[in-house]
Amino acid sequence: MTTSAAAWKVDRSAQRAWCMYDWANSGFSTSVVASILPIYFATVAARTMPSHKATAWWGFASAAAMLVSGLIGPLVGAYADRTGRRKPLLLALVLTGSISTAALAITAPGDWRALLLGFSLGFLAFAVGNALYDALLPAVATPDEMHRVSARGYAYGYFGGGLLLAVNLAWILFPQRFGLANTDAGTRVALASVAVWWLGFSIPLFRRVPEPPANPAAPVNPVVQTWSTLKSLARRPELRLFLIAFWIYSDGIGTVVKMATVYGAEVGIGRNHLIGALLMVQIIATPATLLFGRIAKPIGPQRAVAIGLIGYLGVVVLGFFMSKPIHFWAIAALVALFQGGTQALSRSMFVSMVPERQMAEMFGFYSVSEKLAGVVGPLAFGLVASGSGGGRFAVLTLLPSFILGMWLLMRVDLEAGAARARAEEIE
Repeated sequence: MTTSAAAWKVDRSAQRAWCMYDWANSGFSTSVVASILPIYFATVAARTMPSHKATAWWGFASAAAMLVSGLIGPLVGAYADRTGRRKPLLLALVLTGSISTAALAITAPGDWRALLLGFSLGFLAFAVGNALYDALLPAVATPDEMHRVSARGYAYGYFGGGLLLAVNLAWILFPQRFGLANTDAGTRVALASVAVWWLGFSIPLFRRVPEPPANPAAPVNPVVQTWSTLKSLARRPELRLFLIAFWIYSDGIGTVVKMATVYGAEVGIGRNHLIGALLMVQIIATPATLLFGRIAKPIGPQRAVAIGLIGYLGVVVLGFFMSKPIHFWAIAALVALFQGGTQALSRSMFVSMVPERQMAEMFGFYSVSEKLAGVVGPLAFGLVASGSGGGRFAVLTLLPSFILGMWLLMRVDLEAGAARARAEEIE
């Protein structure tokens, strides 16, 4: 008996519980990865080094975390597929990520190495956990609902992440009103709150979302299974081309997320503007992501994603010329309009071309294509920033990601890929 949404009446509460995990872990991606921690690292933890060196070290740490998570993701996914233990493995990763995030709150000021280590461990759990979470999408949504439910998950994430960031921002900007000694104390409480938020709001998923069936026919050794799946891409040309396109353009998107605030701090944009603009991203991105889920049906998900990638070209141009707070706010507005929809539709396009019995493992590959790609962007950004004495020219390294990724994506035959996946499922 299968637990896929195609085989039973869709449980709307299970869909909401699945979406709530995006709400839960977006506190980490919003407050830790994109806003509070990069600024804290640049202005406090790494204050003894030149600003462009802090930018470079943040890029190197992000690249290393991406690399490790990309290598581990497929192995964890293969094991989850064979044993049918996606949810227990995800729970272990949530606990690891929450503890690592809580540890950031007690790291000594100026200990930038410990801060980067805690961030890397938290990001590793976040990234590998996302592959298992994504693989649960077919358990709560029928094929014709994939784009809508995927977009709703991202919308939940933006709203939840924005809500927590607003509270965090209040603690940081007005610490005395909340009984906190200073901005540093507000930052530490904010980081601790992310750990509690992540763990607490993950509970509905573990209670309501069904566990897809195991695939006992898969090899016991996850390395063998992962290698077998890698070779199987040779007979899945549509999926292979999609992964290459996604690998390229997600590199650019991920680099923007990880480097925007630390680069903004480098060029002199104040803390209030940096965090305020990122809060605006969460507010605008919620309806924008839902809109992308709706327009995917009439114009097709590929064209919708292409619109988002064109928007990111505007982000690069503005980033190169950025020197005033208004420039950072404009960049944030563009990201808000296009990031969530682009990522959500990428996820649902991938799901449509994957046999359900290999979903967790294939999302491991999806994670690899995203995370290993994410090594290139921050690493290139860090190297150029270090070599040129700043991040301005490093911004230009993002242009090829969006142009080439968009061109390859438009060449993918999604219908043929989905038909191939359905045929494999009944073999």
